Amino acid sequence: MRADIVAGAVFPDYELTDHTGERRKLSDLQGPDPMILVLSRGGFCPRDQRQAEGLVQLYREMEVGYSRLVTISTDNLLATNDCRSGAGAHWTFLSDAGRKVQKDLDIAEYTDPEHDPMIPYVIVLELFKIYNGYWFFGRPTLEELRQDLRAVLRKCRLDWDITRPELKSAWEQGEHDRFYPYDKTFAQVFRDGRGF
Repeated sequence: MRADIVAGAVFPDYELTDHTGERRKLSDLQGPDPMILVLSRGGFCPRDQRQAEGLVQLYREMEVGYSRLVTISTDNLLATNDCRSGAGAHWTFLSDAGRKVQKDLDIAEYTDPEHDPMIPYVIVLELFKIYNGYWFFGRPTLEELRQDLRAVLRKCRLDWDITRPELKSAWEQGEHDRFYPYDKTFAQVFRDGRGF
């Protein structure tokens, strides 16, 4: 992994083709919410298949927890869709068949020249934590990801502890911008496609 990709840094805002054939930027997919980014070897890998199956349940929790999940693999669009469908996944999968991410992050898995995948990583954005999953048990468990999301949300949600007296006072004084969705109404959040 490139030396500047560390906790606290800004992750590159890659633009890739999603499973529907649409070009998408990571920043647009993330919006104002925390995001887990899975850098996958591809649908050919049984470890990646198992990981995606496990993430299905976590994603259902992430939807109601205002968090995002995105998978990037070096698969072509057809294989990307096959992997997504096979796992029963409903989150965005991005195809990097040109290996832009793999090359830019310097994560080519040189031990598999046949598939030329990237080394699998799971990254909790905003670069809170990075997991190297070359070995399956190097990948985070669902509970570790839940704990990571809790830590990130606690940090980025101004209204994390709604029992604080100053928050109740702010609400009563009409200072609703201190409460999710902060500078927008829920109607705007859903209209912008960020609703669940």
